[in-house]
Amino acid sequence: MKDGVHVAGIGGVGMSALAQALLDQGETVTGSDRLLDSGGMTDTLACLAAQGVKLFPQDGSGVTPQTARLVVSSAIEAGNPEMVRARGLGIPVVHRAEELARRVAGQRLIAVTGTCGKSSVTAMLGCLLAGAGFDPLVVNGAAVAGWGACGTRIGSVRKGCGGWAVVEADESDKSLMVFRPEHAVITNASADHFGLDETLSLFASFRARIPGVVIDGRQETGKPERLRLEGWSGFFTFEGVEYGVPLPGAHNVYNAWHAVRMAHALGAEPDKLAAALRGFSGVERRLQRVGTCGGAVVVDDYAHNPEKLAAAWTTLAAAFPAGVCAVWRPHGYAPLRKMLDDLVTVFARVCRPADSLILLPVYDAGGTADRSLGSAVLASRLGEKGVTVTLIQTLAEAETLMRERAVPGGAVVTFGARDPGLPRLAARLAGVKVRGCL
Repeated sequence: MKDGVHVAGIGGVGMSALAQALLDQGETVTGSDRLLDSGGMTDTLACLAAQGVKLFPQDGSGVTPQTARLVVSSAIEAGNPEMVRARGLGIPVVHRAEELARRVAGQRLIAVTGTCGKSSVTAMLGCLLAGAGFDPLVVNGAAVAGWGACGTRIGSVRKGCGGWAVVEADESDKSLMVFRPEHAVITNASADHFGLDETLSLFASFRARIPGVVIDGRQETGKPERLRLEGWSGFFTFEGVEYGVPLPGAHNVYNAWHAVRMAHALGAEPDKLAAALRGFSGVERRLQRVGTCGGAVVVDDYAHNPEKLAAAWTTLAAAFPAGVCAVWRPHGYAPLRKMLDDLVTVFARVCRPADSLILLPVYDAGGTADRSLGSAVLASRLGEKGVTVTLIQTLAEAETLMRERAVPGGAVVTFGARDPGLPRLAARLAGVKVRGCL
């Protein structure tokens, strides 16, 4: 009898979360990662191994006749050795979203999607429903502070024993359409992985499938009542109850507003929701304050598209008048090419004279990507716009520059997706141990 699920690219954010959810269900899980091909290891991989996951290089050796199914993401190419091995053995290959949909089948599902903010809203909604007694399973696209149990679990998953499930549904590969949720939140829509028209059409098709409550940020005509920002916190009122958001920026108030309205619509008690939101510890790599360096505050953030970068940088600029020194690594060649003009516009708008941007080379995950346009093109165009920009090659160079530019009243920031070296850089700058499973 076949036993076990093999997860390709198990070290990634989405795949590691799926692996944790499968482990919680009692599944036998194995996994591979390209980093293991060269003997590398991350906290995420170590965390999974400690829970009994057998790890393999991505050379096909982890797929055996006893493998029940191979789970892949859209990043795994058809010629990947594990794909070839699975086809040769007649082993089913399923997409991550399909496997997650199978995992939550039979539960009352709430899906959270949108171009920006979906990880934060998923985490907030999960914490709100937990505080209200729903005890949901939550599978998020980012680790939530406290869910990692001091590094013994993948922090993007809340186990949950109730009949509810909350999942972040990804629009980047259109896999959100695999899910059949009862309720949904659509945070917003903008051009990112697709053009705006295609993105709007995708979310419209998704919404048409939802029989229950839909909080749709694309079509909002109102805004949070009595919205105000105070330092690193925000506040708003809903149905006569004031809610405190222990995170900076107006965008986080909107995220919380979406989550509160959904939880309220599902029958959660307002006083319990307000208390749960006040105790929300935040999402890792979402304007996460890591510590200090040379009198400056060290912040780590996942921002990787123009909208996310604009929201984060604007929030930081308001909080740190002495200046923001940020390093950013584009997370892929195709996204950089697609977003280039918008990135130039955003950085030119948000970077003040006191601010500086350090650009790393594009994060290269291998494969057959067109590498003809890289960070040097962006750096050149930003320089023409008057942005203080420095093109470097390594994280070590970034660390040296950021230590030199750290000033009291300012912030040094690591921006970017996919590269596990970015949060590690933030931790080194702050002189702290990396927390959780990165």
